[in-house]
Amino acid sequence: MPPSRVATHTLRTRHTEVRGAIWPSARGMLSEVEVIEKMKPTGTDPRILSLAAEVAKSPEQNVPVILLKLKEIINNTPLGSSELKKIKQDIYCYDLIQYCLLVLSQDCSRIQGGWTTISQLTQILSQCCVGLDPGEDAEEFYKELLPSAAENFLVLGRQLQTCFINAIKDEEKDNLLHFFQILTDSLFWLLGGHIQLIQNVLQSDHLLHLLQTDNVQIGSIVMTLLQNILQINSCDLLKIERKTLHSILDEVLFKLLSTPSPSIKHTATKLLLVMAESHQEILILLRLSACYKGLRSLLNKQETVTEFSQELKQLVGLLSPKIQQEVEEQKLHKAACLIQAYWKGFQTRKRLKTLPSAVIALQRSFRSKRTKTLLELNRQKEEEDLRLRLQLHRQRAMRILRELRLSMLEIVHPGQMEKYNREMEEKSALIIQKHWRGYRERKKFHQQRPSLTEYKAAVTLQRAVLKFLAKRHKKKKLFASWHELQGLTDARRVELKQQVDDYVRRHPGSQMSEVASRELHAQAQEQLQHYFMGRTLEERAQQHREALMAQISTNIEQLMKAPSLKETEGKEPEHFLSRSRPVAAKAKQAHLTTLKHIQAPWWKKLGEEPGDDIDVSKDELSLELETLFIGGIKPP
Repeated sequence: MPPSRVATHTLRTRHTEVRGAIWPSARGMLSEVEVIEKMKPTGTDPRILSLAAEVAKSPEQNVPVILLKLKEIINNTPLGSSELKKIKQDIYCYDLIQYCLLVLSQDCSRIQGGWTTISQLTQILSQCCVGLDPGEDAEEFYKELLPSAAENFLVLGRQLQTCFINAIKDEEKDNLLHFFQILTDSLFWLLGGHIQLIQNVLQSDHLLHLLQTDNVQIGSIVMTLLQNILQINSCDLLKIERKTLHSILDEVLFKLLSTPSPSIKHTATKLLLVMAESHQEILILLRLSACYKGLRSLLNKQETVTEFSQELKQLVGLLSPKIQQEVEEQKLHKAACLIQAYWKGFQTRKRLKTLPSAVIALQRSFRSKRTKTLLELNRQKEEEDLRLRLQLHRQRAMRILRELRLSMLEIVHPGQMEKYNREMEEKSALIIQKHWRGYRERKKFHQQRPSLTEYKAAVTLQRAVLKFLAKRHKKKKLFASWHELQGLTDARRVELKQQVDDYVRRHPGSQMSEVASRELHAQAQEQLQHYFMGRTLEERAQQHREALMAQISTNIEQLMKAPSLKETEGKEPEHFLSRSRPVAAKAKQAHLTTLKHIQAPWWKKLGEEPGDDIDVSKDELSLELETLFIGGIKPP
């Protein structure tokens, strides 16, 4: 269970105790405060949290005044914002709405601040309930809390009505009337946000008692409330009981016909007009019911007051059609409905006869569409699989390429990185150019494919035509008579032979035997093979030379940056051991020469120059080389 719901469960447990014994003990309050502070949900407004804690640890008589702080929190939040919704959820989460409802259900005389506090709490309650998302407790919120709040508003209205009637001072009456107006406005705001409560309010006995008051001001406010409710949703008026509907109509008509106050008459006329215009059943009830017989004549006898004479004329106009004409219209309407029913039945039976063939066609169409849909889904799935495989292949190739780059970074000297990067960039540019040219040529090929197809078709046609013409020519020659052919004359033969001899004499051909040709071919093949083998060895040698040059450059750079032997520490000298035997031997020879020169007596150094070489015997050198450690080779 989330922390906010744990705190809510704690407070609801307290509500159960409140219903049994109004408020819990101080020790229970402190424990609940600790629970709330420990179980503080993330994102909760600290003002709501502190207010809930203050309510939990305060005595009963101070709770209503503390709850009034909610009004300041709500008013300081922008209307319609997400922050206001979150604050309302926090208020409901910590059961402050239920606290307000419990306070309103108590005796009004015991509440600190009296009707002023009660009227403000009704405003807070209606504002918190409208636009609230109860979440998991939706059923409890809509089926228990909201109907209870609407019923409490009506009960408070009756209590305010009683106090107003019993009041003596005018100032007190004005204050009570102001509180009653605030109460009705809060109820209207609650019903506007939750229209499902309108049916409960309309069929409530408390609303009927409020409507039956003889006070002009209270009656005008209640009828205005009822008019506003019907303008929001008038459909619930016909869902209430018949008896309740008749009672509301009777009370409104009574106020219209018997009250001398023009304001009451004006409000009652507007209310009746709204009810009659919104529902045809109520208009027919006012026209034809025996209970309201003579209503039109009574309305005509009313004094025409300028303020509401227009509404009264509209109401009289709605009630003016004659009963006989109305009955005739109803008969014609029923007859038209009957004809339409017979015609629709005939059409339906006619369609049912052709239903099997239509069903077969529909099934065929559905199966075809389903098959196409499945094929399309399979095609999309295959394309998605191919795309994923290509993506995995690219990722694998990219990973291998990066591994190769890392391995090359380990091998190549840092000073050669710029050159290596330049070579890689050139290779990459060549690959990109190659792919781009291939793409461009393929695109050109696709664009030139129609013309190429036309060219091939033209070539095929020409070949067929030429073949056909050749066959015809050959057939003509076969069927031609032999004596029609003209042979060569002797003079022509001599002339042609002389031309051939002259051409051969001018263009003598080189004569070579078959054996010589084969030997020449074998020599060419041998030279070509030798060239290819030499080129492979040369490439390997070039690669080896490049690697050695890179290694030598690395070693030179390391030696240049290396500190002197006095400053070295630990195993740093071991990093400069050479892996080459000649280099190690040469270094060892130089070292032995230096040592021998240093250890020689002074008289042997007489006459030597600083640049002269010192000879070392081969036996000493070979003896030292036997114990020489060569870097990169494991010792025996």
